[in-house]
Amino acid sequence: MIGSILLAMAAFTLTENIPPAVDPLIAQIETGDADRFAALFERTNGRPTAAQLQREYLDQGSYGVKIFTPNRIRDASHLASRIAAKPDLYAKAIRTCLPIAKQTTSELRATYLAFHGLLPERALPRIYLVVGADNSGGTAGPGAQVLGLETLCRISETPEQLRTILRGFYAHETVHVFQSNDDEEKGNALLRDVLTEGAADFIAMLVTGRQMDPARTAWAEPREAELWEQFQADLKTTAGLRMNEMKPGTPAAESVHRWVANYGSAPSGWPGEAGYWLGQRIWERWYNRQADKAAAVRAMLELRDPEAVLAAGSFVK
Repeated sequence: MIGSILLAMAAFTLTENIPPAVDPLIAQIETGDADRFAALFERTNGRPTAAQLQREYLDQGSYGVKIFTPNRIRDASHLASRIAAKPDLYAKAIRTCLPIAKQTTSELRATYLAFHGLLPERALPRIYLVVGADNSGGTAGPGAQVLGLETLCRISETPEQLRTILRGFYAHETVHVFQSNDDEEKGNALLRDVLTEGAADFIAMLVTGRQMDPARTAWAEPREAELWEQFQADLKTTAGLRMNEMKPGTPAAESVHRWVANYGSAPSGWPGEAGYWLGQRIWERWYNRQADKAAAVRAMLELRDPEAVLAAGSFVK
């Protein structure tokens, strides 16, 4: 989905206090940060200064704001500039979408009860709703997932669509909290990213019974053969390189951008994050070959051998 658990985790030290796990029966989306932002926005007639945002929003921010600040909110000046550029979006987010988000407790609890049944040994993360710089709908960190209200509001055309998108994020980002990334430097970086996001979408579909992005699926399914051919070529282009070695403008960087980390800037004619769908399809074929489905889900979270998963989940005409 939008953002990376690795970036969020990098912002934390080993001494950071991870919040306690959530009981699925009483889980709630924590909106204190969004409520505080809303009060400041209204009091300043939609024009909060960087100093006000720092003092009244960021400095008082929850654990979720701490996750969302690096690489997303960035700092108070950046946030102030984004609000000034899109005041109508932020007004809609707090006046229309925030009340709807507060009404999705049943969707959250249903999703968490499904996760508890599937992975009873896993601690369920807290969910924080924050206001960001309109560059991320959500991310995950240790013990928590964080959702960007204004971005989710912007991509939702109706209240029902917002509820559906929120439930998708509740599921997808929870998988990211569960995933182990101990070996993220090993193997092909593009393949690992596609399988990491694909696993999140696949497991999210198991617990919700829904495709995370039906429009993207409808676009990709009839093109699967050509997408697979392109992916094979892009794996060759990125072979042997780490993500931080793929400089902008190089063929390797373009290969990665075709599939992931392209929200709002996907290649012409392509939906955003097509790699999520492709990764889900690879996992689906791999999963269908596994006799022990419960063990298979846990293996998805660990991703110890991406090449073996690719081989078992390859597209065959």
